Amino acid sequence: MEHTVMGSQAGKAGPPRVLIVDDEAINIETLAWMLKDAGFEPLRAQSGPQGREIAARQQPDLVILDIMMPGESGFDTCASLTGDPATADIPIIFISGLDDVDNKVKGLRMGAVDYVTKPFAREEVIARVKIHIRLRRGMRALLDEQAAKLAQLRDAQQSILVTPQDLPEAKFAVRYVPVLEAGGDFYDVFPWTDTVMGYFVADISGHDLGASFVTSSLKALLRQNTGPLFTPVETLKNINSVLGSLLRDGKHLTAALACVNRRRGRLSLVSGGHPPPILVSPDGQASVLATDGDVLGVFPMVQFGYLERAVSPGDRLYLYTDGFIERFGPRAVGRDDGLAALVGHCRQAARLPLEAAVAAVAAAMAADGDRPQDDLVFMGIEV
Repeated sequence: MEHTVMGSQAGKAGPPRVLIVDDEAINIETLAWMLKDAGFEPLRAQSGPQGREIAARQQPDLVILDIMMPGESGFDTCASLTGDPATADIPIIFISGLDDVDNKVKGLRMGAVDYVTKPFAREEVIARVKIHIRLRRGMRALLDEQAAKLAQLRDAQQSILVTPQDLPEAKFAVRYVPVLEAGGDFYDVFPWTDTVMGYFVADISGHDLGASFVTSSLKALLRQNTGPLFTPVETLKNINSVLGSLLRDGKHLTAALACVNRRRGRLSLVSGGHPPPILVSPDGQASVLATDGDVLGVFPMVQFGYLERAVSPGDRLYLYTDGFIERFGPRAVGRDDGLAALVGHCRQAARLPLEAAVAAVAAAMAADGDRPQDDLVFMGIEV
């Protein structure tokens, strides 16, 4: 399984540091004296390139930036600082003799947080510096708090996900990658009976936190409606009845439920609007197990696709969510093309051990290195 942890930056010890970028030494020293007298640590740069280098290396709490400088103007420096991830969140105050509204608006639109005109008054400069450093630190504290809460949600959500080590007799491997700290995709693996193992993969529409909250209820709902008292179709119908009251704002759920009886060599598969599983034989022959079916959580009366077929030892079944085969934007990949690519990669990995095969297929499907646009689940099951 894989997840991403939001980073946080601890507050720096010592006085707040302010970088002054100005080509006039008299302006630098005047501002430096004002800042030091008020308890700040001034850093100095006499050009835009020098200021950018110091900002990236020293990570000041704030930058005071002159506009009119030879070569690289303050506007150019501001654009570079706000465009660099290493310095993008450092607040910038423009300080300039240009007092017209157009220049002030231009500076603020470029990402500066404030604008002070020359000649500047000590009290005004110090007051504005304090305000924006406090705002930045308050925002960081808020982001750190949000990151901590998301990490708790992520840990709680992932604690309910079964790992191959938890259930070795299920013979599965899985790759789980949420876009956010907690995702809207979900999977579960559990004994259906003494001879049948159940495998469930679901995708809740959207990948916001609202979707992720449903997953904690989904596991309990699934376990309450599986076992010898239910057929797989009845399981999904019962889940659909409850989801109608849980899901709001047009959200819905697609799901695939597979039951494998290794003793009898039988596979039962139910689909509720989910991408089709792929069955691969040990010699690399692949079948797409397409079944029609309604999505869950929208309609009170639903029909699900169902199939049953024989399977043999060594066969592999792959379940996945649509984020694994679809992509949007400049490198868009349609569902049909993505599915064809996935089938090809599953065939090529047929002779690898299951865990290595799942890792190889996942790596091949993400070969361009782009961050996933949607939550991902990719599960391999060996008969």
